[in-house]
Amino acid sequence: MRNKIKITEGIFPMPVLMVATYNDDGSVNVMNAAWGTMQERDTVALNLSRTHKTVQNIEKRRAFTVSIADAAHVKEADYFGIESGNKEPNKLARAGLTASKSETVDAPVINEFPLCLECEFIEYQENEYGCGVIGKVVGVTADERVMPNGKLDMSLVDAIAFDPYTHGYYRVSERVGDAFKDGLNLM
Repeated sequence: MRNKIKITEGIFPMPVLMVATYNDDGSVNVMNAAWGTMQERDTVALNLSRTHKTVQNIEKRRAFTVSIADAAHVKEADYFGIESGNKEPNKLARAGLTASKSETVDAPVINEFPLCLECEFIEYQENEYGCGVIGKVVGVTADERVMPNGKLDMSLVDAIAFDPYTHGYYRVSERVGDAFKDGLNLM
């Protein structure tokens, strides 16, 4: 039997993405964006309104980074979602994190997060079904601690996901199968 529940942002897991830009004065702005995905292999879509300081910065700088939040920094990731860059100009320092300049775009890379997509701003889309930032991924960097033997190990990234039903964060770290392989025996 199935029970009806309240309609919400019902896809789980939702990635916990840290979107970083530079402010006008060169300081770092970071926000938590759970509504984001890949549109294509090299295209990021973030469902964000223009009221966000981050979106304003993206449109000015024409660049941004998207880092995957990890379990070790869940407190900081949550802070980046509840504090507005319009009110607190130095969120990064208050969270105790650091950043480096991306080598490929005019945006910061948050050093403590293990995986980062470096993006050029393509356009801002707005219509009756949503709004958002579209960006082209032009570089990806990973901390060496998540790359044993020179290959990315997602279990070491220890990514977190957002649960929109109970507003919880969950680890997404255990591999349970092999894509494009496990289902072959059913063919």
